[in-house]
Amino acid sequence: MKLNLQDIPRVKTISKVDFMQHYFKPQKPVVIEQYIKDWPAYSKWSLDYMKDIAGDKTVPLYDDRPVDFKDGFNEPHATMKMGAYVDLLKSKPTKYRIFLWNVLKEIPQLQKDYTIPDFGLKLMKRLPMLFFGGKNSHTFMHHDIDLANIFHFHFEGKKQCILFDQKQNDYLYKIPHSLITREDIDFSNPDFKKWPALKHAKGWECELNHGEVLYMPEGYWHYMKYITPGFSMSLRAIARHPKNFGKAVYNLFIMRSFDKFMRRLKGQKWIDWKNEQAILRTHKSF
Repeated sequence: MKLNLQDIPRVKTISKVDFMQHYFKPQKPVVIEQYIKDWPAYSKWSLDYMKDIAGDKTVPLYDDRPVDFKDGFNEPHATMKMGAYVDLLKSKPTKYRIFLWNVLKEIPQLQKDYTIPDFGLKLMKRLPMLFFGGKNSHTFMHHDIDLANIFHFHFEGKKQCILFDQKQNDYLYKIPHSLITREDIDFSNPDFKKWPALKHAKGWECELNHGEVLYMPEGYWHYMKYITPGFSMSLRAIARHPKNFGKAVYNLFIMRSFDKFMRRLKGQKWIDWKNEQAILRTHKSF
């Protein structure tokens, strides 16, 4: 048995009017296959190019270890020079990923290789983020803290993407006071005996290739698995739906602070309680 996933629609390119009408307003994902062919990045950006231009930069690395109460918010598990990291990616599978690496801050000259697209949404020009991963590395199923509209531009290799909207929360074993689901769920091959509620979740999937753009609507849960080594850049626009904007404000200013306080107060017991509640609440709701 597999997850109930439908293919994300694909278009070669798209106008602003069509994007707003067919995907933004109904909040549906889409893959745009040839939108950035005129970007210098389309032909220039590769792992080797990143090694050449940023090989001496120290980069933060993350793996798939379970959350520990001592971990800070988005605190890296290791660091490495970019050159050594690219060599690692190309030599063997690794779980180490780069997560939320700011292009403008770290390698300002890269901004000459792309232009801010006009999809009809005001994108945050100062927050272009890079993500890297090795073969079979993956993110936990999560949604972004600000429930933003995300445009995910992929470079080199292939990446599997699985998405769910917020209406599926009751079936995903969501961790309370958090942005992730249970970390021990393998969304690329889930165990339905252990996680029976997943049978009721309805989502989307695609395989991203070099130069393709994935639009993820506001607050969409996403799981990313690198089929081959590669990297992506995300641009974002703030949530426009009042309910999602309200959730974003709550997450940023209340939920995150409360979770930090409880980690300090309760330690690992807080993490263990949240993991247990994810199962109890999910099984109670379906």
